[in-house]
Amino acid sequence: MNDYYETLGVSRDASAEEIKKAYRRKARQLHPDVAPGREDEFKAVAQAYDVLGDAAKKAAYDRGQDPYGDPTAGFGGAGGAFTFSDIMDAFFGGQAGAAGPRSRQQPGQDALVRLDVPLRTAVFGDTEDLTVETAVLCSVCGGDGCSPGTGTRTCDLCHGQGHVQQVQRSFLGQVMTTRPCGTCQATGEVIVEPCTDCHGDGRVRERRTLKVKVPAGVDTGTRIQLAGQGEVGPGGGPAGSLYVEVNVEPDATWTREGDDLHCSVELPMTAAALGTRTPVETFDGTEQVEVPAGTQHGAVFTLRGLGVGHLRREGRGDVHVHAQVVTPTRLDSRQKELLHELARLRGEEQATGTITSVSEQGGFFGRLRDAFSGR
Repeated sequence: MNDYYETLGVSRDASAEEIKKAYRRKARQLHPDVAPGREDEFKAVAQAYDVLGDAAKKAAYDRGQDPYGDPTAGFGGAGGAFTFSDIMDAFFGGQAGAAGPRSRQQPGQDALVRLDVPLRTAVFGDTEDLTVETAVLCSVCGGDGCSPGTGTRTCDLCHGQGHVQQVQRSFLGQVMTTRPCGTCQATGEVIVEPCTDCHGDGRVRERRTLKVKVPAGVDTGTRIQLAGQGEVGPGGGPAGSLYVEVNVEPDATWTREGDDLHCSVELPMTAAALGTRTPVETFDGTEQVEVPAGTQHGAVFTLRGLGVGHLRREGRGDVHVHAQVVTPTRLDSRQKELLHELARLRGEEQATGTITSVSEQGGFFGRLRDAFSGR
């Protein structure tokens, strides 16, 4: 036999009012909306009050008859009407209407918006302006939905209970169903004169600009949570969170891989062969990159600690500079002459083949042609 007095935390000589207060206190603590995962405890409290809150059931229980513990007791005792909540509790674990009227204030929903930022913001972090349109607290009524100077009254249909009951006949006997009151939206109260700005909702939609602190290291898809900046709930309920999804815009110069940055720099063939210093414009300013003699196409030079800041730890990634050795495509006669001379000195000219002269009248290329033909 269940000990319903212990479940509610009251003595066996507790008055009906004490039992009711104990139930309401327990129900508020264990309601599934407040304490997820404690549905069984909430069910036990509702079941205890269903017995002890009814004078006939309480008297039968005090005599040793437990309507939930004795299968022979049947529904509703000796031929009385049983509630739909009894069936829900017995078969589905529900307790319709047990929580009483719901609050007019309800939590607001979360909102998700996108924020486009340049790559520089991802490198160093920054504070960005974000314009959003969300539900905010109505400034006219303060969120209660009533016109100034007016208030609410008890609902005439449910008499403040937030739910209405209806007795129906079935093969099981009389069944009392409980449903939320549609007149007051289960709140037990009706607004006498709704606010003209929010029409009784307690909130209005408004466009506003927020300052969003974007940390270094963010990447496309990173979400930043702004608690309390989402949608204000009905009746002026607490606002949800605003989630800002970052989109890092493509950069014309840099390619990002993790927290490293990659770029390319063009090197003349002569500079790559002889060695040089070439300037590279990074996000930290101009850096001089040492290019050693004999640098090949595709060589990579690394600048440590000049990349994107790490999101969850100190430090930054690196910058990688890729060498693009450019071969000249348009040469004047003097430049060709010098290249041929270089090729000859390096033994890189083909042993066979014909070198075409720019001028049929002779000149340097003609002499080269003659030299190769043995004239």
